[in-house]
Amino acid sequence: QVQLVESGGGLVQAGGSLRLSCVASERTLSYYTMGWFRQAPGKERELVACISWRSTNIAYADSVRGRFTISRDNAKNTLYLQMNSLKPEDTAVYYCAAGPKFTTDSLEYDHWGRGTQVTVSS
Repeated sequence: QVQLVESGGGLVQAGGSLRLSCVASERTLSYYTMGWFRQAPGKERELVACISWRSTNIAYADSVRGRFTISRDNAKNTLYLQMNSLKPEDTAVYYCAAGPKFTTDSLEYDHWGRGTQVTVSS
């Protein structure tokens, strides 16, 4: 069974940085689009960023563009999210996901991690 395991979340002050990682259990996911989504309390899950398997296509939510950077290392089966200039409104559970095509639609992603909490204090 495919597993995605996120790490790197935590508590940080506004303006700080965190780097999230997501390790996939299978090499075949190297050929998948990977994405980061987040869900804050009382809100729907939303896309943060996604990246195609060759890193040729990347998309960001408007709210994080210029502050967050998504990247992947297929040799390590690992997805990253570098988060800079964090704001309290970035507080959420962040999920890693994998899907067969490049899309911002969460419904098209087949595999999901359990999430990692990111809390940004003001």
